[in-house]
Amino acid sequence: MQMRLGIKFTCAALFCTMASTASGTEGGAGLYVPGLKGPGAGIVPPPGFYFENDFYSYSGRISAARPIQIGGAVVANVKAEARVDFMTPTWVTPFEILGGNLAFAVTVPFGTPRISAGAVITGPRGRTFGFSQRDATFNIGDPVVSSFIGWHAGNFHWQVGTSVSIPSGSYQEGELSNVSFNRWIGDFYAAGTWLDPKIGLDISAAVGFEVNGKNDATDYRSGNAIHADLAISQYLSKQFSVGVLASHYQQVSGDGGAGASLGSYKGRVTAVGAQVAYTFEVAGTPVSARLKVLREVDVENRPRGTLGLFTIALPIGHVPKSASPPVEPAVVKR
Repeated sequence: MQMRLGIKFTCAALFCTMASTASGTEGGAGLYVPGLKGPGAGIVPPPGFYFENDFYSYSGRISAARPIQIGGAVVANVKAEARVDFMTPTWVTPFEILGGNLAFAVTVPFGTPRISAGAVITGPRGRTFGFSQRDATFNIGDPVVSSFIGWHAGNFHWQVGTSVSIPSGSYQEGELSNVSFNRWIGDFYAAGTWLDPKIGLDISAAVGFEVNGKNDATDYRSGNAIHADLAISQYLSKQFSVGVLASHYQQVSGDGGAGASLGSYKGRVTAVGAQVAYTFEVAGTPVSARLKVLREVDVENRPRGTLGLFTIALPIGHVPKSASPPVEPAVVKR
């Protein structure tokens, strides 16, 4: 396989697989984002430094007949919008574990969730209201620290990893609008990619298990969940690709704690969509742009809406050409 051909295909394949946020967990939100792990999900690039920026946009509603708990308040007839940015530097180290490449990443989210509720049934600390409420506050979310190990065998690439969301103290108690979860969240996952540069076909899949801690400010413990992603992408040229996406998230244990006014609240969401990507060079550096749009088609105990992810990613400094992995990507996600 020619190295340059591998670079072209895999650069475009990888640029949207590392940062995070989605699911009945508290506020219908957690570490997992449907569709985030797309083409190239199983590929870890050669040792080096990489940077990725993901812009996340979401717009959704939850039925007036279905209350949800956000920021310690039980609300109904909710409209949720979010514009959040995720900045992720990644270091693929020269160290190997069991023959696989070891890597680390840190994601810092920031942005403005916009929440409007037609009725606030119960406010924080037991206060009761009967009027609508809106909240839109710019804030910085909890950092997400990730580590992963990747292997390669011909056209097949796979990795295992874990991500941890660390409470940063930026949570605004009593507010409906928060990027911060104010709870420890761990996510353990495995991902695989079959990429054939000769025909330009990428088939990628990922599965994971999310473990949620308690929000001490609201005394709310979100349940644990499983999630899965599937992405099929076809390269129409060395620079341009299109594809389809499918994601599923489902809680396997209910919410709890003294603050869980709605009881054992389990959430579920299935989303389907499409993506388009283009890879180009700036001063000899490969840069990839990718747009994903997914629609939530099967939802329980959370808003139903449409999400978009726009990603720009590139290597920082020199990325060495090596025989391993057999294709040379420009960036990878956790």
